[in-house]
Amino acid sequence: MIMQSYEKLLAVLNGAREDIEKAAGGNRAAGTRARKHMQEVRSVAQEVRAAILAGRETPPKA
Repeated sequence: MIMQSYEKLLAVLNGAREDIEKAAGGNRAAGTRARKHMQEVRSVAQEVRAAILAGRETPPKA
């Protein structure tokens, strides 16, 4: 579960790269899309945190 959430986070970050680069170049529409991507990053990062905490509470598999 933790690795699945982490892979999802990486996918969101990689998907945002193009818009972030365009936004850095001054493209306002890309800036709007980049902010939307960053909001999604925040949400997915929270899922990763929750998965890590859930992993703490369950005993490790042997």
